[in-house]
Amino acid sequence: MDSQRAYGALAQADPVLAELIAQYGTPDPFAFHDGGRTTGSNFAAMVLHILGQQISTKVAFILYDRLVDLLGGTPTASSVAGLGPERVKALGTSRAKAVYLADLAERVRSGSLDIERMDHLTDEEAVEALVAVKGVGQWSAEMFLIHQLRRADILPAGDVGIRKAVAAAYRLDAVPGVDEVRERGARWAPYRTFASALLWSYLSVSTAALSKA
Repeated sequence: MDSQRAYGALAQADPVLAELIAQYGTPDPFAFHDGGRTTGSNFAAMVLHILGQQISTKVAFILYDRLVDLLGGTPTASSVAGLGPERVKALGTSRAKAVYLADLAERVRSGSLDIERMDHLTDEEAVEALVAVKGVGQWSAEMFLIHQLRRADILPAGDVGIRKAVAAAYRLDAVPGVDEVRERGARWAPYRTFASALLWSYLSVSTAALSKA
């Protein structure tokens, strides 16, 4: 994927994004900062995405590392299914997430979800396949499409960070709803993943600056 071409197209399509690109550069939208934990496994990556729902990245890494220690290596569908929800819950995660991981493992082990081979699916088909797993919602599926499948045109309009960044960048009076973000983002196609990365980067830098003020 040609990053410069994508950001160049966004700059031409939207003057606000052009300003952000000039100030904050062109972040890599596909970077998955897992510290090498998932070793290129899509299954392991989804395990980490599920563990990380609604908690900090630091805590998610702690839980994931405990799971790896228990299993003796990178999680696989068979190894996670063999543990069962109660042993996963004992690592410190919620019972709900333990059930979600068990469902993910069983679907992958049975072949109903071929999580390592999804490149042939459209974005819509991939999301549909992933959200069929218990506990995997639109946001988790979209993160997977961005970081594991490296899809270029994903806009997680429901992400609070994206919505806050849109509000700040476009000087809105209130944080926009999902539909408004999607409407504004229509002009960013087919590079909405790159626009999302830029907005996240902008929000991160702006938040850090405010915290130091």
